[in-house]
Amino acid sequence: MNRPPLAGIGILITRPVRQSATFAERLAVLGGEPFMLPSMIISPPANKGAFDEMLRRLGEFDFAFFVSANAAEAVIVREPKWPSSLVALAVGPTTADALISGGIADVVTPSDRHDSEGVLALPALEHVSGRRIVIFRGESDSSDGRDLFRTTISARGAIVESVACYRRDKPSIDPSPVLDAWRDGRIDGVVATSSEVLDNFLELIGDRGRTLLVGTPLFVPHPRIAAHAREIGLTNVVVTEPTDSGLLAGLLQYFPPQRTAHT
Repeated sequence: MNRPPLAGIGILITRPVRQSATFAERLAVLGGEPFMLPSMIISPPANKGAFDEMLRRLGEFDFAFFVSANAAEAVIVREPKWPSSLVALAVGPTTADALISGGIADVVTPSDRHDSEGVLALPALEHVSGRRIVIFRGESDSSDGRDLFRTTISARGAIVESVACYRRDKPSIDPSPVLDAWRDGRIDGVVATSSEVLDNFLELIGDRGRTLLVGTPLFVPHPRIAAHAREIGLTNVVVTEPTDSGLLAGLLQYFPPQRTAHT
């Protein structure tokens, strides 16, 4: 009987709980052993009233820009009445998948670069004078191109509003079980899907964990995250395609099926 391609490979997943669980299931199908240390908590926004009001006003807008999968999921779980004329703009395929899975059919996403610059290059946004656009974002999203999107699209004549639909918090969790498994040689790779998640993860695992991380390949889905990782002293960084499938493909490429990392 053939061994699954990632049999014997332990992967530490640092994403928020819901996304970690989904990725862990797919990893396990390939034979990998998932370890989870969620390094970000996704919570409702402080100003729930503003978010509620924006969901009631969806019919006023032509486009809705979702800056992340977290933003998409925060809206989807509210089961909004989505107007048939409202076009959803997703920053990347993972965000698009979350929207489509939630029942929103008309989703447009860049095919090349998956960031605000990529969204701004979409043909649908070339001529937007007088069009109304709502941005669904996290409470602290004022970097990584979010301001660039609003400034640029406003300069094109669009009428732009934004609303925080979720809040990112640092978790308080005991990393000891994961660190023990790591020291025992059971963890062969780490997945981090944002710079903020990576920073929180490093804070959680402390100096002893950082020593382990330096000797472990870190898989990230965007060059910007890789650049941040290198800036903070991590050199064994592998950039994959920006989807769950891309991350899994990167793991499959890095860990050939015949390799057994631990027994």
